[in-house]
Amino acid sequence: MAGNSSRRGAVRKGKKGASVGSGGVRRRALEGKGPTPKAEDRPAHKAYKGSGSGSGSGGARRGGAGGKGMRKHPGSDQVAGRNAVLEALREDVPATQLTVMVRLDSDERVGEIMRLATARGLPIAEAPRTDLDRMTDHAVHQGVALTIPPYEYAEIEELLDIAADRFEPPLLVALDGITDPRNLGAILRSADAFGAHGVILPERRSVSMTASVWKVAAGAAGRVRVAQVTNLNRALTSLKEKGVFVLGLDAEGDVTTRGLELGTQPAALVVGAEGKGLSRLAREISDQVVSIPMAGRSESLNASVAAAIALYEISGVRERKGLA
Repeated sequence: MAGNSSRRGAVRKGKKGASVGSGGVRRRALEGKGPTPKAEDRPAHKAYKGSGSGSGSGGARRGGAGGKGMRKHPGSDQVAGRNAVLEALREDVPATQLTVMVRLDSDERVGEIMRLATARGLPIAEAPRTDLDRMTDHAVHQGVALTIPPYEYAEIEELLDIAADRFEPPLLVALDGITDPRNLGAILRSADAFGAHGVILPERRSVSMTASVWKVAAGAAGRVRVAQVTNLNRALTSLKEKGVFVLGLDAEGDVTTRGLELGTQPAALVVGAEGKGLSRLAREISDQVVSIPMAGRSESLNASVAAAIALYEISGVRERKGLA
């Protein structure tokens, strides 16, 4: 009928853009997509085991051509800066390539870097500044970057063996939730300076050995071995069973670093997280909780500064007892 036709026309004019229905599109969009694939079957997941997985996704990351789902920071496997690269090469830090900027202004450090890289047989590549910026995550690279492979962590037994080879009571540093790479780099320098035999890190909620750490630690990262453990508290308990005393470093300690008699014994110094201090479990495991005496109004010290002071005090105690 004409009336019906007229009404349909009126509907189209009166409601601009209106449609009778979605044709099932919305209903289909709400339908499930099936069970979530396993981690090893998802290309964006770190556990992905796709075809050609003999080298894993690490090779792609090191080459800088990471897949679509990669979240790894571009500069995490690059030591950047002339001093840092030179120290890394002098300490024979494992490396896979040296990259220098096109038309680089050379100086004595660059000359030494090129000589050491050539002597080691490292591939040397040239790249424009924009590529170096991207490779190093826009760090101050000064025209040079050294590509390093993933760090090979030691076992705790290796750290104890280092002490045994030196005929010294073990002195280890365990980091309880340290997340700042600058703190780890500085602690490695202090460990090297004051005779510690190694550093222990937990796998989770902790900083790891990245290029940022290498840069802060400079040569110390090549001289002080680092162990990574699945569970720090279990590792500390295991050390106690081996005769190592666990010393927790905290502002509310039982003794001060100046009266630390256990400093002459095999010891693991536990340094708490930035701003949080020792965790409850680490405190309970500790044989002694040690504080640093302070005359000023500061409530606490930076983690790396506190570790340096405590290691210095332990080193002094050992030296006076003829153990260092």
